[in-house]
Amino acid sequence: QVQLVESGGGSARPGGSLRLSCVAFDIVFSVYHMAWYRQAPGNQRELVARITGGGDTNYADAVKGRFTISRDNAKNTVNLQMNSLKPEDTAVYYCNAVNYFVPSRTYWGQGTQVTVSS
Repeated sequence: QVQLVESGGGSARPGGSLRLSCVAFDIVFSVYHMAWYRQAPGNQRELVARITGGGDTNYADAVKGRFTISRDNAKNTVNLQMNSLKPEDTAVYYCNAVNYFVPSRTYWGQGTQVTVSS
């Protein structure tokens, strides 16, 4: 059964850093686009960053220059390095996998809370 398991959430002060990781089980990881989304209370879920199997990346404007997405296909892992955190980055962050041959094969992690406050 496909599983995406996130870790690394927690609390940070404004200007601080956190690193999120997501390990994928039971998928051919290299054929999946991987992404991080986030959802703050009262808001819709939004794309934060995406990385293709080949390593191409794109970011939401709100996080450009502060967040970096990376993947390790040998370890079935995608990471999100978050620097210069702001209170508005507070949200539940979700790992997402989309098969680029069969886009209906889409999977989500359970989410991990990130809280940025002083």
